[in-house]
Amino acid sequence: MAGFRIGRGRDNRSRQQQPQQAPPPPYGAAGGRAAPPYAQQQPPPQWPQAGGGRPQQPQGPYGEPEYFGDPYQQPQHGGQGGPHGDPYANNPGHTQAFSINEDPYGDGATYRAGAAAAAPAGPRLHWKQLLSGIVLRPGPTFWQMRDYPVWGPALVVTFLYGLLAIFGFDKARDEAINATISAAVPYVLTTAVAFVIGGLILGTVTHTLARQLGGDGAWQPTVGFSMLIMSITDAPRLVFALFLGGENSLVQVLGWATWLAAGALFTSMVSKSHDLPWPKALGASAIQLIALLSIIKLGTI
Repeated sequence: MAGFRIGRGRDNRSRQQQPQQAPPPPYGAAGGRAAPPYAQQQPPPQWPQAGGGRPQQPQGPYGEPEYFGDPYQQPQHGGQGGPHGDPYANNPGHTQAFSINEDPYGDGATYRAGAAAAAPAGPRLHWKQLLSGIVLRPGPTFWQMRDYPVWGPALVVTFLYGLLAIFGFDKARDEAINATISAAVPYVLTTAVAFVIGGLILGTVTHTLARQLGGDGAWQPTVGFSMLIMSITDAPRLVFALFLGGENSLVQVLGWATWLAAGALFTSMVSKSHDLPWPKALGASAIQLIALLSIIKLGTI
């Protein structure tokens, strides 16, 4: 027992070298492994070109075409290339270089409905300039005020218009004149409030239709301008109807003329406020125009 050493130490005897295995034969060799399916695919046939044309585009390792450009593509533009002199500019596999401050797609003035609204064209107009601008300079006024709410002038003007609108109808005017003061005042005030609420509803409908057609304008300017246009355009007919009556021929002609003017102003306002072409702007204003014609104009026309 003395000649044996018992322990858990590492065996110091030299390890026998493991025999190294020979590498497997290549694919397709005798006695080797079968080639995978994708390696057995053949490249697509080369169709002959009439008149000795150039060969087909180079093929990849597994039969698919290379998409890294056509080495046989000839430079266009008479060998001059793009605007920077690159003969391969805008060709497959090549890009066109341009500077940071250069816009290769134009000056950006192309119309795009629904794009981000532009910055205000100027400061907020005073209410006097606003009211005169709607009549004398409608396009620039709508564009400059497209991002500013006009609640103050819109509510005041529409309320004053509603106070006088009842006297533009012959039957309602006779009832208001023949009634007592205590009965006529609530009647007139209720009519004015109804015109304000109706203007808010019709303006909201116009704004909603404009947004559905691709507009990007704000809600407050659209509704406020709608109320102002409704009141201002009918003012000439209302003034003559107060003295001549609604059945007068002059009042009827003014009614149709002011209705057409309202259509033109509505179209211009929606077009400027929502960045829409005029056919879509007119379509967005159609319901409000029909409502004004049936409620106000047809009552006297």
